[in-house]
Amino acid sequence: QVQLVESGGGLVQAGGSLTLACTSSGLTFTRNAMGWFRQAPGKKREFVATIKWNDGSTSYSESVKGRFTISRDGAKNTVYLQMNSLKPEDTAVYYCATASRYSVYDWDYNFWGQGTQVTVSS
Repeated sequence: QVQLVESGGGLVQAGGSLTLACTSSGLTFTRNAMGWFRQAPGKKREFVATIKWNDGSTSYSESVKGRFTISRDGAKNTVYLQMNSLKPEDTAVYYCATASRYSVYDWDYNFWGQGTQVTVSS
């Protein structure tokens, strides 16, 4: 059974930092990428960042580029999202997901975590 478990969310003031982690288990297929997405109240889910599992290539949305960093630890089956210079508009539920292809589109991701809330106060 595939499980993705996120952690690290919370409340932070604008300008602050948080690090999210997502640990996976039960993956029996080739995992080519892990990604982070987020969904704010009343808004559609949007792409945040993705990382290619084998070589660490990364891609970011324009809204987080330069502030967020995605990384992975293969030995721990964990992907991280380091978030710096947080803004109130970063407030959302953040989800990690795994895909069989390197992609920025949520429809390519077939397993999802339960999400972790990030709230940035002004």
